[in-house]
Amino acid sequence: MQNNKLDEGQQYLEAVNIHKPVKLPFNNDKGIQRNRTDGNVISCDGKMAVVNTQSKADASVSQDYWSVGQLISVDVGESRIVGLIFKLTTPNSKWNTDADNPMHVHIELIGEISDNDKGQPNFKSGISNYPYLGAVAHRIRNNDLAAIYENNENNTVTIGSITQDSSIPAVISVDSLLSRHFAIVGTTGVGKSTSVALILRKIVEKRPDIRTLILDPHNEFASAFPDNSVTVDASSLDLPFWMFTLEEFVEVIYRGRPGIGEEVDALRDLLPEAKFIYENGTEANKATSLVKKSQEGSSYTADTPVPYRIADLFKLIDNRLGLLEGKAERPHLKSLRNRIDLVMNDPRFNFMFSSQYGADAMGRLLSLAFRIPQNNKPICVFELSGLPSEVVNVVASVMCRLAFDLGCSSHGTIQTLVVCEEAHRYIPADTQAGFLPTRLAISRIAKEGRKYGVFLGVITQRPGELDATILSQCNTVFSMRLGNEYDQAIVGKAISGAANSTVSFLSSLANRECIAFGEAMEAPMRMTFEKVSAKKLPGSNIYENQAKLREGKNSISLSSVIIKMRELGTGSPKILPDDINTIQRVEAAPADEQRQMSGPSGNEPNQILQQPTLTKPELPNGLQLNRKPLSEHAAIGNPVDRQMLKQSIRDGVSRDGVINEATDRPSTIPTSQRHYSMTPGKGNRVQLQQRMSVEPILTKTREELNQPHNSSTAGLIRNFRPK
Repeated sequence: MQNNKLDEGQQYLEAVNIHKPVKLPFNNDKGIQRNRTDGNVISCDGKMAVVNTQSKADASVSQDYWSVGQLISVDVGESRIVGLIFKLTTPNSKWNTDADNPMHVHIELIGEISDNDKGQPNFKSGISNYPYLGAVAHRIRNNDLAAIYENNENNTVTIGSITQDSSIPAVISVDSLLSRHFAIVGTTGVGKSTSVALILRKIVEKRPDIRTLILDPHNEFASAFPDNSVTVDASSLDLPFWMFTLEEFVEVIYRGRPGIGEEVDALRDLLPEAKFIYENGTEANKATSLVKKSQEGSSYTADTPVPYRIADLFKLIDNRLGLLEGKAERPHLKSLRNRIDLVMNDPRFNFMFSSQYGADAMGRLLSLAFRIPQNNKPICVFELSGLPSEVVNVVASVMCRLAFDLGCSSHGTIQTLVVCEEAHRYIPADTQAGFLPTRLAISRIAKEGRKYGVFLGVITQRPGELDATILSQCNTVFSMRLGNEYDQAIVGKAISGAANSTVSFLSSLANRECIAFGEAMEAPMRMTFEKVSAKKLPGSNIYENQAKLREGKNSISLSSVIIKMRELGTGSPKILPDDINTIQRVEAAPADEQRQMSGPSGNEPNQILQQPTLTKPELPNGLQLNRKPLSEHAAIGNPVDRQMLKQSIRDGVSRDGVINEATDRPSTIPTSQRHYSMTPGKGNRVQLQQRMSVEPILTKTREELNQPHNSSTAGLIRNFRPK
């Protein structure tokens, strides 16, 4: 047996000396006969080389013949130059199937491998000695191939395998991936979201101290992290209006259109006054001059994240309207008031103006969205599809800005990874498109976030439509299949060092396959991501429903679909009816019968949809009112009553926390625990009144604000705000 091995080795050495192809008599694991094919360098410059070789007539049965995308070695002295095959040609422009054929193999020079004192191969980028003419080129050794992709950094994880040899793992450095930011690009349907979920899961396992905020426009990532994530959607989001900067708030009230200068200037002046009033408990109708005088020493601005009440803002506007010298600005003030009023009463904006937490809800939002404390769930999936399309960019701006401010205020101790799915929506290449504050917030994370432990992950199917500045800050890129030539060119510009020829492979990559390059890996690699179990796929609940439908285990209910359609963007609870027949019966009935069928007993639709009920509190002067279900006023019932209810809000009930005359404080009581009553208003209108007790909650908030920095989020909030 030993003599046979010596004969094989002698045969190979003789072949090398005469530079001719040779067939080695051994088999691989798959039982396919392998050819060790050699060639000679006939051309070389600083980047590329051409190898002349021959293809045997029986090369079709070999696993090791020359192929585009494969790595080869060129022997130069004691080192081996690594080259990537990107083109194959034949000098005769024809192919003879019955004889050997000459070939020209075009390679791009990648790096150099040399053996250390222990005989182990070491790879380094760059080339010290270039191939000379006649240098022998051959298929790369397995040990050399493994050395190229070996990653010796700390905190490495395996995310797949090398395409050229599946036995070699694709290893990346988590620390380099995060600190230098990363991007995952690829056309739709290639497994981009699945790859994102895989990488995030590896990050969480290796770095449990990292918090992850996923901006999810398709509501698909919650199913990918069922055990270690929380989900925030339109129905559970409480993002108070006062946490918006002036520019973000203007974007909301103007619905994405340019703001009117006079109105924006008035708002810029009034917001600090409203914040001062709330902070000091001054009545707005008595404090205009006092506020202005007191504000001279105040550091409040229109962008300071301090609570204020819309009711106080309206009173300040009304005060200005009553001034004799303010005639010129009256039309603008009235228009501004109406704009805010319309947005406030739009049910799609309940997440901004809901009365769940009318007081200082900043701590609750930071704790939920940025997982402080984590409670073994370091990921927050922030679902955006239920929000109004015109404010999605604004919400993204707020969350990215808060992520950066949180990192700064915590002195880098709270490390957060912000993942922007469909990033071209928020940071488009066209500087005139999108929302400027969103672009600036994400750009700030990309440029400065590393210093404060705030990292960025960008996912897009159109890198050509993405802001080039943001993409250039992502120093690790996973490029999956891209069919658009412009997108391919963008990725080609991002590739650092050698392996620029890999761009030509982007249009033909398989699903789950990618070209990965950058700081997180030692060398550019063509790799295949690991398979993810069906239960952990993004959107797995959708696939599961589709599978049940194909198998006949599920059916389509039009009524359920209609209910869900009506819930989109309204912030209402996402609850499907238990009794579809009852819903169908109600929808099929005339309007008058619908009102009769929504009574307080039995299995009625208002109970199925879990509508809140108006209850009868004690009223002053012995006034007693009958208890009525809310559905009679605002759900399936009388549209006139529903309009009257909306009008009552415009007549003085603040959506940011209904003002109680006894306490003059906004409500902090959850909706499910509130008691309402209907009282006669002016004309034929009705007014909605609310009775509450907020002192215990306000006391708790005051106690939190007085605690040390490291005991809660209160210390972080103090750092957000001027002293």
